[in-house]
Parts: sequence; structure tokens; C-alpha cells
Amino acid sequence: MTRVRVAIALVASLFLHGAHAAPFAVQVGEARLGLDAAPGFADTTFTGSPRLQELAETLTSPSNRIVLFAISDGDMRKFTQGDPPDFRRYMIAVTPRDLEQERLDEKRFAEAAEAAIRELGERVPAGNSFAEFFQKRPVGAAAVLSDLRQEASLRSVLVGVRIQAQARTGTPQYMLSTATLMLVRGKMLSISVHTAYEGPADSEWIRGITTRWVDNLQRLNAR
Repeated sequence: MTRVRVAIALVASLFLHGAHAAPFAVQVGEARLGLDAAPGFADTTFTGSPRLQELAETLTSPSNRIVLFAISDGDMRKFTQGDPPDFRRYMIAVTPRDLEQERLDEKRFAEAAEAAIRELGERVPAGNSFAEFFQKRPVGAAAVLSDLRQEASLRSVLVGVRIQAQARTGTPQYMLSTATLMLVRGKMLSISVHTAYEGPADSEWIRGITTRWVDNLQRLNAR
């Protein structure tokens, strides 16, 4: 057992100091899509952890195939050392199983993306503050806060949700996520970034990391 732990720690060390930086390819139908986690995050595929797999599966529908689930480098370090990760921020990329064999054009992509955005929840009315709106909604009921990007081959929105308050304090808790649909080599790729929300800095962070991740994936698949 000790030898196994040492081996895992060694792999994790390499993973967190540059080995994970190399992009990888995923086969979707007839196309090969290039993927990579955003800077500061590590793909969890190599761990084979049922716990991480279960967490990833809670973030998406069974109708989607998970192609990447990444946690922060800090959480990966804690995980491999046997300490409990914070899981405050993480990201996932999936592809719809029913569209994997279909080559989408921009029109078909726009239809599918619009349907997916509608399923995320109602839109927050203009003039409502984040806390005011979600305090009146049931726990777990998500809503779209704003559009981030809308292009012929890209749709991205910011989503918020109130989660169960801590029993100790009773203080309301919130999560932010971005939902981005991309048309990549004729396939739909859905990527999401998630963060606990404690203030405006978290909103700024998630917008920035989403932009960088999208731009990186577009460059990676432009080759």
C-alpha cells in the first residue's frame, strides 16, 4: 500500500509541475477534438477515483459523455496527499451522446445551443441584485444571470444558483457557473466552470477563466 501511495504521489507531482500541460485528443464520431484544462487546473482522468467520477456525473446529464473533469491544482495536491479537497472551483467538458455521430453546421448548432440554454433556467430580470433574486427562489433552482458571448459557433452564459445553507451558520450560500456551447470540428462541445460565490471577485474570476479556456480550446482546434 505504501508503494502504491508513493507511486501516486510521484505521478501527481509530475502532473502538477508541467506534465498535465500537454493537450490530448478525444474521438467524437469521426472527429478528433483537442482538449486541455485551463491554467491552474488538472484533469482528473488519471486518478481513476470513483469519488471524483461521481462528482463529475452530478454536474451533467447521463445523456452527455464526460470528456474532461478538472479540479484546481491545489485540490489535486490535497487529493493525492490524502487530504480532503475544498472543491470550491472545478470545470467539466462534455459532448451530447445523441449528436456524436452527427456533423453539425452553424444552423443546426444554433438550434441545439439555444435549446440547451433554455434548459438552464429562467433569466434574472434586469435590475435584480444577485442575492435578492435567489433568496426568493428554491434551493437548487438555477437561473441565467447574463450572456457572456454569442457568436455563430459559440454561446456562453453566466448561471447562478442558491445551495443549501450551512447548518452551523444558516448563511445563504451560492454557486456561479458558466455554460458554454462550442461548435468544434462539426461537433458540439459543452464546457462549464463552477465556483462558490462569496462576492464580486468570484464573478470576475469565472468570467476571466472562461474566456481564457474558450480561447485556448479554439486555438487548439484551429490546427
